[in-house]
Amino acid sequence: MAELGAPAEDRGSVLVLMPAAALIFLVLGALAVDSAAVFLAQRQLANAAVAAANDAVAAVDIDAYYGEGTFRLEPARVQQVAQESVERSGLDHLHGLVAVATVQGDVVEVTLTARVDHIFSGAVPGGSDTAEVAATAVADAARR
Repeated sequence: MAELGAPAEDRGSVLVLMPAAALIFLVLGALAVDSAAVFLAQRQLANAAVAAANDAVAAVDIDAYYGEGTFRLEPARVQQVAQESVERSGLDHLHGLVAVATVQGDVVEVTLTARVDHIFSGAVPGGSDTAEVAATAVADAARR
């Protein structure tokens, strides 16, 4: 008498699929970790951009302020202050970090770009080793 249930040729098929399922979950977990690392780096870059813009907006042209009584920002000093602020922000784990500060009137805009290393994606064939991240912050020196 034949036994009811799965045919004999299907026995053990779940055992064969388990390693494939484990590998799929491992790859998905690695992608989640890499995405989290990129997101964290982007947030750190955004925080550093805000701090740099706030610092750079204080780069007042002292000669014009005390000599002429006018308030204006000195673009070269704004760039220098922004760069120094970014260097103090502890973003040594990012590669190719570039800070660009622009001045338009009393407004300073700081844009930061960098590359962050992926933790696992480099091990996946066709995966990239790094991701590009960027952040921009604006600070206004206008007296209210």
